[in-house]
Amino acid sequence: MAELGLNDHHQNEVINYMRFARSKRGLRLKTVDSCFQDLKDSRLVEETFTIDEVTEMLDGLQTVVHSEVESELINTAYTNVLLLRQLFSQAEKWYLKLQTDISELENRELLEQVAEFEKAEFTSSNKKPSSELIKPKLAPLNEGGSELLNKEITRLQEENEKLKTRLKTIETQATSALDEKSKLEKSLKDLQMIQGDQKTNITQDISELEDTVSALRCQFEKTLNDSTANQKFLEENLVTTKHDLLKVQDQLSTAEKELEKKFQQTAAYRNMKEILTKKNEQIKDLRRRLSRYEPDD
Repeated sequence: MAELGLNDHHQNEVINYMRFARSKRGLRLKTVDSCFQDLKDSRLVEETFTIDEVTEMLDGLQTVVHSEVESELINTAYTNVLLLRQLFSQAEKWYLKLQTDISELENRELLEQVAEFEKAEFTSSNKKPSSELIKPKLAPLNEGGSELLNKEITRLQEENEKLKTRLKTIETQATSALDEKSKLEKSLKDLQMIQGDQKTNITQDISELEDTVSALRCQFEKTLNDSTANQKFLEENLVTTKHDLLKVQDQLSTAEKELEKKFQQTAAYRNMKEILTKKNEQIKDLRRRLSRYEPDD
């Protein structure tokens, strides 16, 4: 027996449709035959006919046969549309989209395969008993559709669980990154405090020098008032002291700049600054990734 590549249920549905089509085709052929028979019975009552009479009879027969054939072709097309409508309605109940290939309807090889299938199914020797010819009406595929729907629900649930697990992992990474950032910020503050203490010590040294200069100035003024003889000596001493003060201030300023420059060039400072920069970039990236999984309000 020729097969159409379908399961038993669908093949039985095809057989039912072919049986319906054969029945309709047989009725239309009988109608066409009756058209010719009516012509014979009603018009062919004389032995001779003129050309005009024969032409008139053939034209009338042509009109009747044309009408019958056209009616059958139209009815067949409408019937096929209704059959497709049943199939598509069942598919839409389960949110399926069926597709058809119109070009395959003129595939001679497939058409011959269908003809062989019809011949094998409807020959008198292979015809099935009448009890097996009664088929149920086309019903929605509830069981199959439920199975597909359940599979889709299971797949979505599994995907949701994976997303939840991934979100928890990202949240853990973000928390760890924030903790590490806090530790780094604390370490940076400690370094800044140390640097501040060093600057404070330098400032104290400058203040002490200024106090010393002020004290020397007071002493100089007192000595100047007490003895004009030592005025020149004291003035020279004052000038020298001022030069020393300026020199000391310049040295202190240079030392402060060198200290700050050396501190910035230390590996600890550079590593700390590089780590803080990387961690800030990681936190920004994690925040962007977290925003993708936050539900919209």
